[in-house]
Amino acid sequence: MTTRALPWTLPNNADVEALPVGKWWDAISAPTPVADRALELLGRDSGAVIQDDTYGKTYWLIGVGTARSWCMRQVRVLTELADERTLLGVPPASWGAEHRTHWRIPLGPNRYLTDTNHLAPALGQALYDVLGPRPNGRQLCYRCQLPTDEPVIVEVHHSVSGAGRTTYACPSHASTYQRDPVAEAAARRRALEQGRTR
Repeated sequence: MTTRALPWTLPNNADVEALPVGKWWDAISAPTPVADRALELLGRDSGAVIQDDTYGKTYWLIGVGTARSWCMRQVRVLTELADERTLLGVPPASWGAEHRTHWRIPLGPNRYLTDTNHLAPALGQALYDVLGPRPNGRQLCYRCQLPTDEPVIVEVHHSVSGAGRTTYACPSHASTYQRDPVAEAAARRRALEQGRTR
């Protein structure tokens, strides 16, 4: 964590302000469930954090250019690009959880940027803890039937013969997957009838 005065002015007290990334800081975006776990792992090593409940995202402010080579599933590095400008919605300093976009960890001179040397391993562990092991290669999403480079395992079907099936989803459809309780009950009954338990 960096301890120094802020090089930029916080937004007014009226609304969220779109500020350019890559000028004073870059940002790391992660799904809020992953961020929840990462924040547990980071503890006091986390700098300021913005949470956007409208889109289910959480953002850390980091040093400019400190994470450009990162490649983590469902984690995005927001930085200035050569041919376009990227903006991040920054809430007023006084906004807390009563607003959809708010400071989850308030910004201040002693809590500003998060050190990427602490953030990278915390996010890596959080991704494993929340999403499970990373599948190898592209997989088809069960719902949209499109290939995804960031497949999420939503269910593993075991079989008494040993040949099972894994169901994958793209990040946007992973949260909508619902298991079929009737099929699960029938599979348990078949396993019991054959003298095997799960």
